[in-house]
Amino acid sequence: MRVIHHSGATVTRAGDNCEYGRHRLAEFGLDPSLIHANHGSYGAVPDAVRAAQRNIGNVLRANPCGFFRAEYPGLIRGAAQRVAGFLGGQASDWVFVENATQAANIVIGNIQYEPGDEVLTTDQVYGAVRKALQHRCAAAGARLVEAEIALPVSGPDDVVSAVMNNVTDKTRLAVLDHISSPCGIVFPIAELCAHLRHRNVPVFIDAAHVPGNIDVDVSTLDADYYAGNAHKWLCAPHGAGMLWCRPDLQETLHPMTISHGHGSGFTAAFDWPGTRDPTAWLSVPAAIDFHMGAGGADLRARNRDAVFAAAASLADEFDTALAAPKDMHCAMASIRLPESAMLRPDRLDMIQQKLQTDQHIVVSITYADDAFWLRLSAAIYNDLDDLIEAGRRVWRFLEGD
Repeated sequence: MRVIHHSGATVTRAGDNCEYGRHRLAEFGLDPSLIHANHGSYGAVPDAVRAAQRNIGNVLRANPCGFFRAEYPGLIRGAAQRVAGFLGGQASDWVFVENATQAANIVIGNIQYEPGDEVLTTDQVYGAVRKALQHRCAAAGARLVEAEIALPVSGPDDVVSAVMNNVTDKTRLAVLDHISSPCGIVFPIAELCAHLRHRNVPVFIDAAHVPGNIDVDVSTLDADYYAGNAHKWLCAPHGAGMLWCRPDLQETLHPMTISHGHGSGFTAAFDWPGTRDPTAWLSVPAAIDFHMGAGGADLRARNRDAVFAAAASLADEFDTALAAPKDMHCAMASIRLPESAMLRPDRLDMIQQKLQTDQHIVVSITYADDAFWLRLSAAIYNDLDDLIEAGRRVWRFLEGD
């Protein structure tokens, strides 16, 4: 087997392992004319999971009354049991939501603040969650505090120090990423939760990128709330998010929609938000099956090694910096982009669209710590060569070639 050793990473090139690589694009219905190096934004759904969703939908449509009254309650709790088996904790502590942003809104909105209280996050917080925090703080007269994460990060202590140096006796909630969206940095969440517990600060963990990306057992963390997306690295249908809540806090946490389950316990309140299409939630077990069948932990390690090898190669080639060291990377890695007249925060959507139409690549460019970063994602359908080529095309585009 031919392997590449680059900056400590060992990965296989195209053709070496029939389990992974661009030949699986068709299985996801992805356009083969593009290099898809941005799985982290919206994910992709394989045929097997789409088929499972269709089958569930067919049963629902055949007898809606029978399905929702007799079958759905057991199915949704069965799906929660599978999530617990995959991410840790008990099924009774897991409920389904549309996505991690909705989960963040639920948690932020259920906590009471007084004027002058502080809510702590970092400048790596996901943009939509930042807006939710700003809205809630403004309404309550509270103050949003963003700990600045200097990039590149040299190690976990940088993140711990940045966060804990901003904790005060007015901090009522900490909203932290497990994997930061802008740059794909794995935060030292267990250590942060321990420090914040010591300071009596409740913690909500935005783990949108975690399921199917890195190993986690939520029961070993000292978090109060933990939310992830199944539609990203777990490859479930869009609209499949999960929220975990510490048992002693469940009576105080309510869904955004109060419906028939209200007053009947935590899971009942969330399991029935009203009539909706539940097929994305009920397809999560099929997504877990697909992920485990594709290698599980081996797939997660392969993706991490592949994207780090690509990012390290590009950083060497273009004499630039990685956002974090290898042990703080996951299936995403970011490298700092050169200064370019094209790069402005208000032009990123336009630039990414032009990269797709002109360079035939799908990538993510973010702005953090006064610099622009290329965030690459590795999924089961990516080859190392494609990830490197995607980065090279970004550089050529920015240099006007």
